[in-house]
Amino acid sequence: MPTKTLAPTEYQTFAAFLQKQCGIVLGDNKQYLVRSRLSPLMKSFGLDSLSDLVKQSMRPEQSKLRTAVVEAMTTNETFWFRDTYPYQLLADELLPELAKLGRSIRIWSSACSSGQEPYSMSMVVHETRQKRPGMLMNGVDIVATDLSTQILDQAKAGEYDELALTRGLSPERRRLFFQPSPKGMKVRDDVRRMVNFRQLNLLDSYALLGKFDVIFCRNVLIYFSAEDKGKILRQFAAALNPGGYLVLGASESLAGLTDQFEMLRFPAGIIHRKR
Repeated sequence: MPTKTLAPTEYQTFAAFLQKQCGIVLGDNKQYLVRSRLSPLMKSFGLDSLSDLVKQSMRPEQSKLRTAVVEAMTTNETFWFRDTYPYQLLADELLPELAKLGRSIRIWSSACSSGQEPYSMSMVVHETRQKRPGMLMNGVDIVATDLSTQILDQAKAGEYDELALTRGLSPERRRLFFQPSPKGMKVRDDVRRMVNFRQLNLLDSYALLGKFDVIFCRNVLIYFSAEDKGKILRQFAAALNPGGYLVLGASESLAGLTDQFEMLRFPAGIIHRKR
């Protein structure tokens, strides 16, 4: 009978393989996560067991299967304006401060998933332009990256069903920034045009992306080892312009990982600025 479980040694081997491929650290008690994420691929690739699927994915010649496995393991849920305060700080503090530089502002959504984060940023920019005409006259460029090409295709399309639209999106923003589509609602074209989607593994070089004024990396570092966290944070610092800002998840900390950022406390929440 086909099995959907891995032997302990198989699980450990796969965990090491996954960490090398994309940096994600599985830990010792995530058999259920591997099973739930990878079981649907068994039928797609004509394999009889989870063990066979994992073994095949680690073979050099099985690049298509390997990509599917990594994408399945790295696809995470997201929603609009997550935690609220980062977008409030972007509107009230960061954009006004960066606008004083007199040039285009560049923002990076470094793990954009299905697009809710970068599109939320774009909506904030549009709202700011309505409230403060002329302040962002030099333009705002939003770059959004993710490891998964499949999830990036979804993000580029900008179409969301009713369930996705209920997660963090107010009726007013839905009315202002979306239009009806066959799948539910689609992000308005002018909101989508501000976002440039690109595939990127956070363990690779960021040099081709250029420099940024703000980097969002929210609820991502928790999946990496301390060593990989340090590497990513060093690369973020190098990718930020002097005095640029790093926005992490509400429960994430830089303590013991880097001294290249200083913590800034605002009534709405905490962000970090490159020293």
